[in-house]
Amino acid sequence: MNKTTRGFTLLELLVVIVIIGLLAGYVAPRYFSQVGKSEIQVAKAQIDAFEKALDQYRLDTRRYPTTEEGLDAIRPYLKKAVPLDPWGRPYVYRAPGQKGEFDILSYGRDGKAGGSGEDADITLN
Repeated sequence: MNKTTRGFTLLELLVVIVIIGLLAGYVAPRYFSQVGKSEIQVAKAQIDAFEKALDQYRLDTRRYPTTEEGLDAIRPYLKKAVPLDPWGRPYVYRAPGQKGEFDILSYGRDGKAGGSGEDADITLN
C-alpha cells in the first residue's frame, strides 16, 4: 500500500500568515477606535443618569448634595451603586460647580484634567 501524505509548503503557510497579518492590521485599528468612542458614550450616559438622580434628590431634600456628601448621597435614587467611570476611576462631583449648581465629570482615559480626544474631560454641561 502506497499512501502519499501531502502537507502545506512553507511558501503556502507564509502567504496565509501574511494575509492574516494584513487583515489584522486593517481591522484592529478600526475596532480599537470604536472601543474608545464607546467608553466616552458610556461615561456620558452615566453622567446623565447621575444628573437625573440628583434632580430627584433635590426634589426630596430641596438641595443638591454637597461636595463632601458626593455622589454617594444619590445612591438610593440609582438602581445600583455609583459606578466608576469606564477607566476605573471615580467621577468628580463638585457643588457648587464652576458652570452651574453642580459639576459631574470624568477626566477621561488619562485621568488628568484637560486633554483632547479620549483623554478629554467628559461632562454634559
